[in-house]
Amino acid sequence: MAKAAVRSPAKGTQPEGTHTEAEASQKVREMFTEIAPSYDALNHILSLQIDRLWRARTAKLLRPILERPDALVLDLCCGTGDLALALRSSGKARIIGADFAHTMLVRARAKSILGHSQPLTPDPPPLPLAEADALRLPFADSSFDLVTTAFGFRNLANYEAGLCEIHRILKPGGTIAILEFTEPPAGLLGNLYRWYFRTVLPRIGGWLSGDSAAYTYLPKSVSRFFRPPELASLMASAGYTSLEFRVWTLETVALHTAVKRAAAPKSSHQTR
Repeated sequence: MAKAAVRSPAKGTQPEGTHTEAEASQKVREMFTEIAPSYDALNHILSLQIDRLWRARTAKLLRPILERPDALVLDLCCGTGDLALALRSSGKARIIGADFAHTMLVRARAKSILGHSQPLTPDPPPLPLAEADALRLPFADSSFDLVTTAFGFRNLANYEAGLCEIHRILKPGGTIAILEFTEPPAGLLGNLYRWYFRTVLPRIGGWLSGDSAAYTYLPKSVSRFFRPPELASLMASAGYTSLEFRVWTLETVALHTAVKRAAAPKSSHQTR
C-alpha cells in the first residue's frame, strides 16, 4: 500500500512565477496595488458580507486591550483599513495601520474620515498609517500592546520572519492576533466550499476586478497555508505563549491569539 504524502507547510507565500522571497514580496505588492479599487466591494460580495462579522468578532474578543486608553495597537497588512477601523470603534486604544501597498493606504485613510461620525459628534481624525513591509517594520522594539493582522499574514514571503518581527515590536506581555483563511476539513460542506473557493470565486473576482491572476492566487495561497495547529506550533517556536485558536464559518477562517512572554522580574537580592 502506498503511503499518503506528507504535506510540507510553506515557508512563505509563493505566487506563480516567483522563486525568491524578494520576488514573492514584489508580486504580492503589485497584485494588491492593482486590485485596490475593487478590493472592498469584492471582499463583501465574495464572502456574502460575512467578512464584516469576522472582523467584528475579532474586535470584540480583543476589547479588554482596546478599552485601555494607554494601549498602542498596530494593524499589520491593514489593506483598506477595515479591521483597523473596527478596532478603533471598539475602544479607546490608539490604532495605527501599516501596509506596503500605497493604493490600499490611500483608501484606508479616506475611509477613516468618512462615514463614521455621529450627530453632534466630531469626526474622528485620520487613521495614522505607515507604508511599511511587514518583514522590516519601522518601529522600535517593544512598542505595541497588540499587533493584529487580518487576511494579510498568509501573503508574507517568510512566515517565521514575520512572526519574529511582530515579536520584536510587541511589548513583553503584548498580544498578537492573526485572522486568516484556512482549509476546511474533508466532508460535504468542506468540499462544497472548496469548489466555490477554487472554481467560482476566481471567475467572479477576475471578472469584477479585471485581474484574474489575483483571484486565482487567493485559493492557491490558502491551500498552501498552515492548518490552525501548524500555525500555532510555528508561533510557539517563535517565542509566543498562551496560544489559542478559534475556527469559524465551517472552519474556513481561524483566529489565532498569543502573548509575548513577559520579562522576568529582576531579583531584589544584592550580592555583597
